Amino acid sequence: MTRLARDPLYRRHRFPAEVIAHAVWLYFRFPLSLRMVEDMLAARGVIVSHQTVRLWAEKFGRYANDIRKRSAGRLGDKWHLDEVVITIGRKKHWLWRAVDQDGFVLDVLVQSRRDAKAAKRLMRKLLKGQSRSPRVMITDKLGSYGAAKRQIMPGVEHRSHKALNNRAENSHQPIRRREQIMKRFKSARHLQRFTSMHDPIANLFHIPRHDIPSAHHRELRAVALGTWHQIARLQAA
Repeated sequence: MTRLARDPLYRRHRFPAEVIAHAVWLYFRFPLSLRMVEDMLAARGVIVSHQTVRLWAEKFGRYANDIRKRSAGRLGDKWHLDEVVITIGRKKHWLWRAVDQDGFVLDVLVQSRRDAKAAKRLMRKLLKGQSRSPRVMITDKLGSYGAAKRQIMPGVEHRSHKALNNRAENSHQPIRRREQIMKRFKSARHLQRFTSMHDPIANLFHIPRHDIPSAHHRELRAVALGTWHQIARLQAA
């Protein structure tokens, strides 16, 4: 393995930067539990506890902020909005999500309400993060979207039809799988923090497969991995 220079970001960490970055990549890139990542590292001779992996994920999952900045203004102009219920401590919360026409996640917001006020909060967050309005907004039949849209984005075309919103509904699946593996999220804050780190990393490695030759797909994957190495500050010594 090529020896990598230690960035100040990793100072005071006993393990090399490439090991930490690889553990964080495994945890957010695939639906793995902390103990699964611990076992996968052990199979490669890296003995570390799942608690240490958790601390790494909490600290270095902030790589997602750099990914989000790089993608700002580059995502699609057709927004698909949807919400799904997540039960935490026997209390219902709603995970509001927006994706573009290519399946890239624009933003997520955990809220305790499923009404026009909650929809407006999501739309304001989207406009702030994307710095522009969409060409068209697609939602299901929930009336809260229309009420919020008339106040926040009155000039934007709105298509409200359940059959048109499969892309947003399908985008919830990775979090649903993670919810099962983690045996539910501990709090609304935990869910918000995890999705805020998970989704930008998922965007980086999301390569739409339709009409893309296998060779080109491999090239795009290599570019994504190269970008990850840059963001994780892994520099060859």
